[in-house]
Amino acid sequence: MKAYVYGANGAEIADVAKPSPKGTQVLVRVRACGLNRADLGMTKGHAHGSAGGVGTVLGMEWSGEVTELGPDAKGVKVGDKVMGSGSAAFAEYTLADHGRLFRAPSNMNFDEACTLPIAITTMHNAVVTVGGLQAGQSVLIQGASAGVGLMAMQIAKFKGAKLVVGSSTDAGRRARLNEFGADLAVDSSDPAWVDQVLQATSGEGVDLIIDQVSGKVASQNLKATKIKGRIVNVGRLGGTHADFNFDLHAARRIDYVGVTFRTRSIEEIREIFKLASSDLWPAVESRKLQLPIDKVFAFDDIGKAFAHMEANKHLGKIVVTL
Repeated sequence: MKAYVYGANGAEIADVAKPSPKGTQVLVRVRACGLNRADLGMTKGHAHGSAGGVGTVLGMEWSGEVTELGPDAKGVKVGDKVMGSGSAAFAEYTLADHGRLFRAPSNMNFDEACTLPIAITTMHNAVVTVGGLQAGQSVLIQGASAGVGLMAMQIAKFKGAKLVVGSSTDAGRRARLNEFGADLAVDSSDPAWVDQVLQATSGEGVDLIIDQVSGKVASQNLKATKIKGRIVNVGRLGGTHADFNFDLHAARRIDYVGVTFRTRSIEEIREIFKLASSDLWPAVESRKLQLPIDKVFAFDDIGKAFAHMEANKHLGKIVVTL
């Protein structure tokens, strides 16, 4: 089968063996894939958790149809239209654990469906399960113009947040954050953003920050979070190391939690999918929660799709179809 593989000469389309499902796995005929930042790093040979390196079929997010079931797979049948996340997504066929997929709504095409699994699971877990956002609270999404950031703002609004703040360093994308639930949009590269957040919260700071940036904004986040507030670190777009004000962290008694799928067991991931589905699926089906598609590429042009992502001028998801 055709797949996008990281090889000795970099990432390229190659022929690989079609996989067979075992245990709780299902085999999916892939129809569309969503690109993610981690994929971009892996096309350059970087590891993402335990994945990566020569011989890796790239990709983490897809939509398609179930074509075969492993002997222990449950809750799904051949012919079901599904979407999910995992490894080796950029191929004609991919394997998925039966608990790591969603049924795609009947009113949603494959291009739309492939944009959602990672954003929904990542941000339901970060905002609701770990972040503990309650109706009437305030939240700041750092890196809000990324696909998962756009979803985080929508989930926060859906769960009743009274104030949603989104950050983006790009003026054009920042101007559009209100379309996805932002009541206030700030530029995290401008130190004045902290004062803007404090002004919007009567000097207290927000209840919750979902931080996809970290790096240089880490200590600024502490100033923008209220006493006994919460920060959930889901990324490192701003770098993996930076100065951190430990005294301010202690003084404001902030609950600072890191989350990632890279070190989670399949049992933990199944639970995340289950909770997101039970809490959010009516909103997904009614299109209250959705992501814009920036551009669609044919699979043969997947290299161009990654060049488009690397240019970093898009808003929403980049999709590749098979």
